[in-house]
Amino acid sequence: MIQPNGHNLLQSLVEDIAQSDGDYNTEIPTLSIYRRSTVTAPMPCVFGLGLGITIQGGKRVTLGNDVFDYSSGQARINSIDLPVVSYVTQATIKEPYLGLRLNLDANLVVQIATEMNTSEIYKGGPLRAMSVITLDDGMHDALVRLIKLLNEPNKIPFIAPLIQREIIIRLLDGEHGPILQNLAAVGSPSQQIYQVIAWMKLNYINSISIKELADKAHMSPSTFRQHFRTITGLSPLQYLKNLRLQQARQLMLNQNLDAAHTGALVGYESASQFNREYSRLFGEPPQRDIKNMKLKLK
Repeated sequence: MIQPNGHNLLQSLVEDIAQSDGDYNTEIPTLSIYRRSTVTAPMPCVFGLGLGITIQGGKRVTLGNDVFDYSSGQARINSIDLPVVSYVTQATIKEPYLGLRLNLDANLVVQIATEMNTSEIYKGGPLRAMSVITLDDGMHDALVRLIKLLNEPNKIPFIAPLIQREIIIRLLDGEHGPILQNLAAVGSPSQQIYQVIAWMKLNYINSISIKELADKAHMSPSTFRQHFRTITGLSPLQYLKNLRLQQARQLMLNQNLDAAHTGALVGYESASQFNREYSRLFGEPPQRDIKNMKLKLK
């Protein structure tokens, strides 16, 4: 009997779990599985540090003016939270889109990068915090073992962290390792921008100036803007706006808040400005968008 190769085995394992369209959280908290039988409309969202893997079909992510397509056997990797627009581009009932999402822990990435001395390898300037990689046999094998572990839930707390550590090592040692290596490059422009972004995520409701952000990064405002856009694909103010609007959407979706109250909670002084910018990002006014979102979730 011919044994399936790593990719076909990975697809088979995912198909066994995702037998109908939907999002599947797993017993491994950092691992999610997705299935779609049709292409989807563009959806603004935030992708955090981790891998988005296409097992079958195709997906597209736009970040600022950049477009990232990844199909079967490829993955999107990003090193920080990035506001993007994401949608499935290849999916049919016969061959649905199948995907994985694996979140990575920033502290663990930094720890392993330091142990491997990879922060000494890359000496260049800031890099875009997103890229598309092709999965090699070693990565496929690690992912297969991680998903197989779902059949042994009592072993997950002990073995899953080891496999995820292996995945991080393979990423750091691969062609696109510098994207993650920059997290550990102490004093580098990339790490300074990452630290500012972490601060922005905690303080987005406040009035924030470019000078304040540049001072935190120990850069001039012009240098800060340039490095920030290189890494995120957005200006600092665009990034801040996206943070506020994405958080507003989650608040209205999960806590049934009205638009006026929500806008104030995320830092908008003007309700009309909040409604206008929300509609521009999500395509519909807040209340209509949330109503449609809830219908989709039923």
